[in-house]
Amino acid sequence: MESGIFHTTYESDMALRRTPWMRWRIYILLVLLAIFPFVANNYYLTLANQIGIVAIAAIGLNILTGFTGQISLGTGGFMAVGAYTSGLLAANLGLPWWLTIIIASIFTALVGGFFGIPSLRLKGLYLAMATLASQQIIEWAIIRSPLTGGVEALVLPMPTVFGRRANTEFGFYWVIFIILILVVFYAVNLFRSKIGRAFIAIRDQDIAAEVMGVNLFRYKILSFATSSFIIGMAGGMLANYRGIVSFERFTIEASIFYLAVIIIGGMGSVSGSIYGAIFMTLVPAILTNLGQTLGGSIPQMAKLIPFIRQGVFGLTIIIFLIFEPEGLAKIWRDIKDYLRLWPFSY
Repeated sequence: MESGIFHTTYESDMALRRTPWMRWRIYILLVLLAIFPFVANNYYLTLANQIGIVAIAAIGLNILTGFTGQISLGTGGFMAVGAYTSGLLAANLGLPWWLTIIIASIFTALVGGFFGIPSLRLKGLYLAMATLASQQIIEWAIIRSPLTGGVEALVLPMPTVFGRRANTEFGFYWVIFIILILVVFYAVNLFRSKIGRAFIAIRDQDIAAEVMGVNLFRYKILSFATSSFIIGMAGGMLANYRGIVSFERFTIEASIFYLAVIIIGGMGSVSGSIYGAIFMTLVPAILTNLGQTLGGSIPQMAKLIPFIRQGVFGLTIIIFLIFEPEGLAKIWRDIKDYLRLWPFSY
């Protein structure tokens, strides 16, 4: 029976996964992810790709909101910056799709850092209103700008790899999940570093962090920029994956959706961002399939499904806020603790 984890070297104490079973779980998961596209059909690959992009954006938002404590309602706007930047570079300049995603991520980081400047003087509800303003400003700029085409959709050239189409469900699956693995690895290690610990200190008590020598302005701006970089990357990937960019995908509803993802998954948890992305992607898909199944016997079901989805969306957030504020990550952690100690109660 496991009675503790004892380390005899600094290397083992600082490892990301401290026990052999923890490491084997990662290896097994990676093998399953590698096998999945060969056995799944296009529908399940589409769901997997959606989960991957949502998870990347949710990790970016969690860095800002969950780990640094800076509430943001501008995720949809920052994704739009990444998507339109990548799309315009590909459509107008003919740059390779992978290069447009990198440039779009950097540009979104600069935009996010700019809109993060008010965070030095604002917090809580006031900061949320400031980020909501950034969402509205970005939407207004996209709709009014002749460069983006206004309300017209922006069509991207087909991304290719070695002369072959890359944005198929099977092909882009590898792009999405390789980037997701890199983002997860970066985020997990970020909070083992000086910068990440400064983010957490600001979240826990910014005044105490400043007394301890943390430069609030520098690290808050850095948190906004880091978060926006990852969110912009997700936006650029979504643009190249879909092949078309429309501002309707990046409205305030999208910002609320991603905030719900990290609330349900677990704020301040990298794995919670992935759990939340899985939950918030699969539940609407299940409800849609259920509506189609019941459509033959209940003709009005197809009309009710959108309202049912909205009701489930709101009810789920309320339930998690009341009964499990730490989200699915805490539930999974409790299950693992129970199984590790079973059959003993302590």
